[in-house]
Amino acid sequence: LAATVDARDPYTYGHSKRVAEIAVSIGKAIGMSDEELARLNAAALLHDIGKVGVPDSILGKLEPPTAEEWAIIRRHCAEGAKIVSYVRELDSLVPIILHHHEWYDGTGYPHGLKGMDIPIGSRIISVADAFDTMVTIRPYRQTVSRTEACEELKRCAGEQFDPKLVEVWCRVLNEIATQR
Repeated sequence: LAATVDARDPYTYGHSKRVAEIAVSIGKAIGMSDEELARLNAAALLHDIGKVGVPDSILGKLEPPTAEEWAIIRRHCAEGAKIVSYVRELDSLVPIILHHHEWYDGTGYPHGLKGMDIPIGSRIISVADAFDTMVTIRPYRQTVSRTEACEELKRCAGEQFDPKLVEVWCRVLNEIATQR
């Protein structure tokens, strides 16, 4: 299922896998159990499955989406949750996928959840998704370095992202960099 989204958009190919790897790194660093990590990994792999309902003309645009196109793109969270809900074994992933674009300050979508009301898996995927998007080539903007991406996450901590999870990811990323 995750490969379906990646296959439709050459600019995001591998995105779901990278988001899953980052999310699991964060989950391990905060002490999630093996069961929680497995659920987080699966939800991260499937977080964008709802984009199968977004027309190619929008996904493949070389310029930023219009307001109308953003409205269509934003539906991918609910569509993804709906798709996954049809598989009983994946039922526990539904809230994580549904809420991965909620913002820590309550201004995200689809339901405007705030802070700890947002499932932990969704908050983790939000950080991982944003980081990967910033450091990966996209047709409508330049990439940034890992350091710059961490700085942007920190700048948006408390607003878009859970500050503790941003801190954890930037620390983990720094530890990875110093091990190389």
